[in-house]
Amino acid sequence: MPRAPRLNPTLAAALLMAGLGGALSLTGCQPRPNPGSSGSPNRLVVASKNRIDTVDPGGAYTFGAMQLLSAIGDPLYAINARGTLEPRLAVALPVLSADGLTARVELRRGVRFHDGTPFNAAAMVFTLERFLAIGKLSYLLGDRVSSARAVGPYTLELTLKRPYSALAELLSAVNLTPLSPTAYQRHQKTFLNDRFVGTGPYRLSFFTDQQQRLEPFEGYWGAKPANGGIDLVALSNSTALYGALQSGEVDVLLSTSLEIDQQASLRRRASQGQLREGSGPALEIGYLTLLTDQPPLNDPRLRQAVAYSLDRGTISRRVTLGLRPPLRDLVPPSLKGSDPQAWPGYNPAKARQLYRQAGYCQGKRLTLPLTFRSNIPADKLFALTWQAQLRQDLGDCVELEVTGMEATTAYRQLGEGAFPLILLEWMGDFPDADNYLVPLLGCDQAEGNRCRKGAAAASGSFWARPGLQEELQRSAALAGPARTALLRRIQRQTAAANPYLPVWLVAPRAWAQRSVSQPRFDGSGRLLLQELRHTKRGKP
Repeated sequence: MPRAPRLNPTLAAALLMAGLGGALSLTGCQPRPNPGSSGSPNRLVVASKNRIDTVDPGGAYTFGAMQLLSAIGDPLYAINARGTLEPRLAVALPVLSADGLTARVELRRGVRFHDGTPFNAAAMVFTLERFLAIGKLSYLLGDRVSSARAVGPYTLELTLKRPYSALAELLSAVNLTPLSPTAYQRHQKTFLNDRFVGTGPYRLSFFTDQQQRLEPFEGYWGAKPANGGIDLVALSNSTALYGALQSGEVDVLLSTSLEIDQQASLRRRASQGQLREGSGPALEIGYLTLLTDQPPLNDPRLRQAVAYSLDRGTISRRVTLGLRPPLRDLVPPSLKGSDPQAWPGYNPAKARQLYRQAGYCQGKRLTLPLTFRSNIPADKLFALTWQAQLRQDLGDCVELEVTGMEATTAYRQLGEGAFPLILLEWMGDFPDADNYLVPLLGCDQAEGNRCRKGAAAASGSFWARPGLQEELQRSAALAGPARTALLRRIQRQTAAANPYLPVWLVAPRAWAQRSVSQPRFDGSGRLLLQELRHTKRGKP
């Protein structure tokens, strides 16, 4: 393992204060060159709160890991910054058989992995079979694809379990980035957590969970990076991250988990020309899960009353300072099949009427337990703001009882039906409506309106509707207007039952020093690290 890269003294001190010093070699720290950082005038430091436990595509699933993999690996397809699907390691869209159950993908020639191994159909089959065998998110592929084989040196054939119109979008998932069969031969059944050998524009030269060093790959098949390399660093403290950008100790700062008021401050500085700001597609949704199979929210009238009691506009302004717009849709508005008005808006009069019908508001108040993730500041602010709003507008009908719980603990208990009401978020592993609805609404075993086994049970709502699973499968096989219409109908019917309440929409943002080009994101919400570059005298 190469020794850790040098960091400038101020940033090194911040890392030490955050408890990360044990992973870094701080000997020989030197003043930061100007422009640039990390000992080279062409290198850039990109900071976030994203600690990365593994760089193995089979084990990685966090935003930070996906960001890293997108820089050191290539997918078969990608969603560009305009939201358009384009071939990357494939040369054209998949060609489907007449029955839609077989797909052939022609692959790019002349591509080599970081270790010099040629990329071909056999390497892609090796990668897909390995992911199916050990991938933590293997269901992404396994639920839709039964087998993969090479039918030519550069022709990949996939056998599908059922027709799937979003196959190219699925193959844009960065978890499926090809791996060198040479480098991973001894890791077909085990994760390789601290090394990566793929085909991307950067190669990974150093890895810890708090710091990764990326070097431009000289043998890259596509456009070369505009910079001399990237140092990705993670700080657990939002204030330390904010201060590092303010003082110029980092070149680029990602918004992931940064405090809302600090994000707003950076936006103001960018609007004043002191920083450069970029934002990506809003693909993360915040939503409430309602436990539908136990009192009190097994009563559909109460779930509808709660839906009318949610003042998204006020919450967006007070909790997120407008950075997270209100959302009334489980599918982000940028994706086909979204329905921005599917869920009802705030209407306290209708809410009161429904509470009354259920026996409340007449000397009796509904006590509604809400759990928020205590380690996520925006969650607590949401809970307190909604609690105050309900007390003011519907205090004689409903009382919100708020409780904080650490996120990891909450996730473990979610599928046990432990929470009548909990605030969560979701971001699809690839940008398609299917990857938002199925993880929340899918059900393998249902009894009437109760899901006993499947995604809806694991997500904590336990809600089902007769025929819904079949509609989800049918929507996956459709394309164009017919698919869009069915997806919208599924959402409207779900909104009528209210097992979930969409709350807000989250877009990734990044801020850069004036001496760095404006950050840009691709259509999957990843920062385009290879486009970042130093500019002359702060000019674009």
